This record gives sequence, structure tokens and C-alpha cells, in this order.
Amino acid sequence: MVSYKDLGLVNTRDMFKKAMAGHYAIPAYNFNNMEQLQAIIMACVETKSPVILQVSKGARDYANINLLRNMARGATEYAAELGCAIPITLHLDHGDSFETAKACIDNGFSSVMIDGSHFPYEENIALTKKVVEYAHQYDVTVEGELGVLAGIEDEVSSAVTHYTKPEEVEDFAKRTGVDSLAISIGTSHGAYKFTAAQCTRNAEGILVPPPLRFDILEEIEKRIPGFPIVLHGSSSVPQEYVKMINQYGGKLADSVGIPEEQLRKAAASAVCKINVDSDGRLAMTAMIRKVLAEKPAEFDPRKYLGPAREELKKMYMHKNIDVLGSAGHALD
Repeated sequence: MVSYKDLGLVNTRDMFKKAMAGHYAIPAYNFNNMEQLQAIIMACVETKSPVILQVSKGARDYANINLLRNMARGATEYAAELGCAIPITLHLDHGDSFETAKACIDNGFSSVMIDGSHFPYEENIALTKKVVEYAHQYDVTVEGELGVLAGIEDEVSSAVTHYTKPEEVEDFAKRTGVDSLAISIGTSHGAYKFTAAQCTRNAEGILVPPPLRFDILEEIEKRIPGFPIVLHGSSSVPQEYVKMINQYGGKLADSVGIPEEQLRKAAASAVCKINVDSDGRLAMTAMIRKVLAEKPAEFDPRKYLGPAREELKKMYMHKNIDVLGSAGHALD
């Protein structure tokens, strides 16, 4: 058993309390390798933002849980070395079973998500409660989910959206004991969040997705006031990266993300954690393609991963400052 406290990590309890009081959202950035992790820590130290490092089941399979745990320990030491010991959480994203959640808790994760949203309601409650009871023995916080997001990202896949039912949230929170709740109000997993048929075009001919269901969010807030809410599938799919990828040999179809102004609005509510994964993948891929296209003789990974890391850092800083509002809150 490895305690996250020995790694210099924190759980999400105080993070979320401060975020709701300050009307901002904690960035939850997924990572799979060293360059992504470096970019996240550099960006969050420079903007003085708390951060949640997210690890999906796919990332655990790719990078190995022991390496990930020690990378998180290194991240806390790296942040201090850079001059600001920001609060850092290591979080399991979309845990699919009690065994997966337990393995992460036992290996130093300070927060876990158990996603039982694809099960019938009572089964979701039973699974979530089981994880909560184990996690709380070690002061690890737990995120549950009600409602299903459409889209594909790693091992998470659904063809359609099932909005969260506000009438279920109070019962679910009370019976499971979860510390936060991921809801479905129109965000979507992956880079291909919406089809062209689901969107409209503005005066410039740019595809505009359907707006988030803030009416559902408001009703949830009324039913469980002061309870931490989470948004998954919240990448904005920056069009400059889509264009860059296609310019330098990629073949991305039309893809549309969640408008940043809608995420800013959500961050000012009870939404205190916003997940971003696809935007990081797009930024990294765009810059790697650009470097390799412009310098076809290059074979040193540092020469294309380094610029990709810098682009990631720039993108994460923008999120912290202009979208989530978390900049400057690391030392609250």
C-alpha cells in the first residue's frame, strides 16, 4: 500500500471547496508521457494554478501504474523546483471496476472516478458505494457519474448522449457518499464531438455546436446545493490545431468542440472540475507534424517533442487563465 500523502499529492476535497467559493474550475488534464506531464506542470506553476493529473485506463496500460505513480511524485518535486508547490491530485479517469479503482488507491492515487453510468441505476449506486467505502478508509476522494456522454475517447464509448436526470442526483449522492459528481449536459468525448448535422453555421461559415444544457445544471444545483460537479468531454478542439494537422499531412474530418465561453460560464457555477484531453492530443500532434514536415531529416525525438511540449504549455496556460479561471489560485 502506497499513500498518496507520501508522494506529496492531495485529494480533491479542499480544491473543490475553494473552487466553488472562488467561482472557477480546477483543470483536469490527461497525460500519458513525460512531455505532456512537463507541459502541464510548467503551465500550472507559471499560472499558479492547482491541477488534477488524470490517468485513464488506457494510460495505465500504456505507461504502467508504477511509472505513473513515480511520475506524479516527480511532478510534485518538479513544481517545487520551479518555484511554486502547487496542489496536485493524481486521479483515475473513468475507472471501470472496483478492482481498477482499488489498484489505483493502493498505488498512490489521491482521487478515483468510478464510472457506473452505463449500468442500471441501482447497479451504479452499488458499485459507486463500494468504491467510496474502500477509498474513504485512506482519505481518497471519489467521483461518480450520472448520465452518459456520447463520443469515443480511449476505452470510453457511447453512440448517444443520455442527459443526467436531476431528480436522481440527490438520492445518488446521499446513498453512495461520493465526493463529486460527473454529469451529462451536452459535452462529449473525443475530438469528433458533433456531426455537421447537429451543428449550425455562423456568419463566417464555422460550425457551431448545440449549446450546453445549463437548465439541467441549474436544476441539479438546486437539488444538491454546494455539491462539486464535474464536466467530462470538455475539449474545445481548437481549429488552428485541426488546420495545422491537415496542412502537414493529417486527415482530420470536420471536428467541433465545446465553445470556450460556455466552459467559462460553467466554471462560474458549481462545476469545479473540467476535463481536457483531446485538446492536448491535438496540440501535440499538430506541432510534431509541423516540425517533421519542415525538417524531414530530423530524427532526434527531442527536436520534435520539445516544440510539442512548448505548444502544450501555451495551450494549458490559456485554459487556466482564460477559460477555467484557475490561474492565481494555487496558494488560496
